[in-house]
Amino acid sequence: MPDTVDAAADLLATTAQQGPGDTLRIVLLVSLVGGALLAWFLLRGYRTEDASREEDADRDANA
Repeated sequence: MPDTVDAAADLLATTAQQGPGDTLRIVLLVSLVGGALLAWFLLRGYRTEDASREEDADRDANA
């Protein structure tokens, strides 16, 4: 068991010396992907509304 504690302590010490670079990259990447998904989700509602208007116009033109 002491080997595991020592290994974990060494890993934490190494990570602390490297700085927050990797963590910030992950946070930035997740933020960008989340923002893109949020924009797609919000904007698809407008696209669906426009598509239904075009279908209604096509039905009126064919009637």
